[in-house]
Amino acid sequence: MPIAHPLPLCVAWLLLLVVIVMSDMTNGGVQGPIEGYNSLDDLLTTTPTPGQAAMLLPTAPTAAYTHPKWMEPYFDPSTPRNVTALMGKSAYLSCRVRNLANKTVSWIRHRDIHILTVGSYTYTSDQRFQATHHQDTEDWTLQIKWAQKRDAGMYECQISTQPVRSYFVRLNVVVPTATILGGPDLHVDKGSTINLTCTVKFSPEPPAYIFWYHHEEVINYDSSRGGVSVITEKGDVTTSFLLIQNADLADSGKYSCAPSNADVASVRVHVLNG
Repeated sequence: MPIAHPLPLCVAWLLLLVVIVMSDMTNGGVQGPIEGYNSLDDLLTTTPTPGQAAMLLPTAPTAAYTHPKWMEPYFDPSTPRNVTALMGKSAYLSCRVRNLANKTVSWIRHRDIHILTVGSYTYTSDQRFQATHHQDTEDWTLQIKWAQKRDAGMYECQISTQPVRSYFVRLNVVVPTATILGGPDLHVDKGSTINLTCTVKFSPEPPAYIFWYHHEEVINYDSSRGGVSVITEKGDVTTSFLLIQNADLADSGKYSCAPSNADVASVRVHVLNG
């Protein structure tokens, strides 16, 4: 039977220190001596097997816990990236964030790189801007009251991750527009009926009135000429019909439709002598 060679003195002292530490841990819940060793003399005079040596080595510290990718905040890709609002009405830009946890959602206007809101707080002196969020939803909505043409452009919804994550929404602001169908020139025969149709679109509400002009003068529906009438239908799209019966050469010229809330639209009528 081979004789075990004593360990070098420095190694023996190192192992002794490990045994002392392990002995202290025994009172904390480690049961019994290290497997394969019955005494300190055995430990100092016996060459350890690879398995025993591994038991004597300190354990490497555990790496810091990191969230799996599926738990990190992300944007709902179904959120609209293009929003159209009527001038004078409120615009609503939605941002839906999943797994937000303790992160913060901010809204930034790209035109001037201006931070508008952080969480539910507003960081602009323009009180038309406001962020709304209900705890039972994942929506962070930027509201712009009384939207103006200058509000159109790109807005960024941002999550305070490292690096930050962004979702871009474009706002389009439409202005009430008047159009006379069939323009810019209409040709009618003498003695027929002139039928002009003016539509007003993209209006927050129907125009309070629509005036018709001929040669820059307001048309008098009760004039001695007779045969002149107007029918107006109000709704999301307001339509005004100007009817002039028994057209004459004097009825030729420029006609304009002037709504109370939109720019003037014009058309030129040519009455042809049969």
